[in-house]
Amino acid sequence: MKIIAIINHKGGTGKTTSTLNIGAGLARAKKKTLLIDIDPQSNLTEGLGLRDVKVSIYDSIKDDTALPIESISEYLDIIPSSLDLLGAEIELVSRLGRETILKRLLKSVEGKYDYILIDCAPALGMLTVNALVAADTVMIPLEAEYFAYRGIDRLVSIISDVRKHYNENLTIGGVFITKINPRRIITEQITESIKKYFNDKLFDTSIRINVALVEAQLKGVDIFEYAPLSNAAVDYANLTDEIITKI
Repeated sequence: MKIIAIINHKGGTGKTTSTLNIGAGLARAKKKTLLIDIDPQSNLTEGLGLRDVKVSIYDSIKDDTALPIESISEYLDIIPSSLDLLGAEIELVSRLGRETILKRLLKSVEGKYDYILIDCAPALGMLTVNALVAADTVMIPLEAEYFAYRGIDRLVSIISDVRKHYNENLTIGGVFITKINPRRIITEQITESIKKYFNDKLFDTSIRINVALVEAQLKGVDIFEYAPLSNAAVDYANLTDEIITKI
């Protein structure tokens, strides 16, 4: 079982879209996959068609109760989020072992999945630390913009601190670029800059801009179901293959 935290301290990088569609890609490859939405915005939850969630990851964190796993398809499950998570950061401050709560909760699903993907909030708070403590590896989506890795040193530092104090086996498994527009000359320059920073951690596959990605989430389905012949479906299929091979 491989646990992957998909994180970026910035919003708008395609983090949730990527978690959803990588998860769907793994399921298409018949890899039993669990998605965990630990972002209070709940975009991953809603992007898979779950609305008005009654029990979420918040309840498990707060009350130490069983994880509320919802089935999406034969090979894909999700633990939904809710707006209640907004209060979790404050509530966790006084908890003993607050950094390891998610890791303890995940012991109940040990061996039941090939992959667990954790969609983190665009912040470096206690929920993100919980995801890093529980994870084996980290994937970082970066938008194809000049300021893509502004503040990335801080994110890498947080990962290093978690590795030092809580999870010595944590690695950066890979970095991938999202929202690529191949017609922009600047795209190649940005890619080269990111490659210099992360070296061989940069995946070969990039995700092209495609309106079908937004439309699919509004419909509550993944890109393979909504637009299987789109550039986005091709890109996420290729990225999924890389993940299976490299992580």
